[in-house]
Amino acid sequence: MIGAPPPAREGSPRVPGGAYAGSRLLAVSGSDDDLFGPEHVRVYRETGGERGYEWRGTTILLLTTRGRRSGEPRTTPLIHRTDGGRWIVVASKGGWPEHPVWFLNLEADPEATIEVLDEEIAVRASVAEGEERERLWKLMTEVWPAYDEYQQKTSRQIPVVILSRR
Repeated sequence: MIGAPPPAREGSPRVPGGAYAGSRLLAVSGSDDDLFGPEHVRVYRETGGERGYEWRGTTILLLTTRGRRSGEPRTTPLIHRTDGGRWIVVASKGGWPEHPVWFLNLEADPEATIEVLDEEIAVRASVAEGEERERLWKLMTEVWPAYDEYQQKTSRQIPVVILSRR
């Protein structure tokens, strides 16, 4: 967090390591770079992306898909870049042999929503192919070089996903 949290509102206790958002106290980790998984989603949403959007030298969006089996909404924080009004994400799963669950959910239903800072946007997902995939892969490895390492760890071609406004 940059600077100190704002002073406590009357009747609101100050908790070390916390920050105030409206009348709610947010319990957060010491650095946005430490955010991960559900905590990242919670902090991002509670602060409208003021916390959690910038992460480890990258920018993060929240992708919400519909569970292909449960039908329930599932939200995942993902590194992204923009390309001509579209948002680009990579289905790397750290180089594991199988695709991440969020990607499988998009295969079943390509309509999803993203949150970029405090804006919620309805999107449709598609997978980049051929020369476009190569161009977008390079765009993504500029900000997260580990994607190249992940690709070397797996025999599957890691999908580059394009999220276009609906």
